[in-house]
Amino acid sequence: MNHRAARCMLGLAAFTLAAGSAGAQNITAPPAPVPAGIGVETVKVHGASLEGNLEGNSADRNVVVILPPGYARNKAKRYPVVYFLHGFAIDGQNFANYLHVPEAVAHNGAKGAEFIVVVPDTLTKLGGSMYSSSVTTGDFRRFIAKDLVSYIDSHYRTVARREGRGLAGHSMGGYGTWMVGMRYAPVFSSIYAMSACCVSPRTETLESAQKMAAVPIDQGVKADFGMRAGLSSAVAWAPNPNNPPYYVDFPVKNGAIDPLVLARWATNSPLANVASHVGDLRSFKAIGADVGDKDGLLADDTAIHDELTKFGIRHDWAVYPGNHVSGIAQRFDEVVLPFFARNLATK
Repeated sequence: MNHRAARCMLGLAAFTLAAGSAGAQNITAPPAPVPAGIGVETVKVHGASLEGNLEGNSADRNVVVILPPGYARNKAKRYPVVYFLHGFAIDGQNFANYLHVPEAVAHNGAKGAEFIVVVPDTLTKLGGSMYSSSVTTGDFRRFIAKDLVSYIDSHYRTVARREGRGLAGHSMGGYGTWMVGMRYAPVFSSIYAMSACCVSPRTETLESAQKMAAVPIDQGVKADFGMRAGLSSAVAWAPNPNNPPYYVDFPVKNGAIDPLVLARWATNSPLANVASHVGDLRSFKAIGADVGDKDGLLADDTAIHDELTKFGIRHDWAVYPGNHVSGIAQRFDEVVLPFFARNLATK
């Protein structure tokens, strides 16, 4: 694994350690307090975009919907929606617990900024969808931007147009924010990436690529955190329906690194995509990104900040004191939701 990939895995592992579970176990977090007046619903959303995936991930996804204080009282009012994407090896419910989303919605509602916050579950067999489009894992980018948005707009009183939708996420979810945002810019008006992982094109050494390719399928789900993340990235970015049991092309062929597979991986790098999506990025009303000064992802997240700056793409950027998970619940409450309060339409 190269130095950039190592930083990515270190950043993800920091979240694992902070939240409690590692290895084959997925992260859990205690139930979040629900302030009076806040509605919390868990619904099942069918994703046509996920049907028939070769990994066997369910096309029916749990989605946590947090409703603001005024939702039950003001029956005629519509609300902007913030879609929040969770990180690797954790599901949507546990991430919403970890971020204390109901409290953040209540705090902002008390200041007059009311949102519906939607946290979908994209946990997969190996630990994470990477918010990618893959016949192996399913098209999770389209699921978020099309299936999920359509469901929420048809079942809740939303501001059902681009100006009323925001997209955000942390770590793998920050990565998803960049990639879903760039490919489905007409769906969302504003995006915010918190400590995004996997920003630079990932590469492998021959030794690390051979090690990945040698993991038996029954051991893949039990591998350590870094290997699971590597396998999840591989099946998301270089799927091959004719190569079971993982249905993937690993980046090694005939005893050497396969440059075509690395090229496929690079097409899934947010940093590599900026230059070809300048128009999409400029179309957003607002873009935000941040990272901790002790986060292993600092260099990569700074790189995409520099790339946006190079192309004259306006964005908010912050490096704050802390590691990969320092105060992210507080930042969601005090930075991210106020960012959307300034930029999303309320009617």
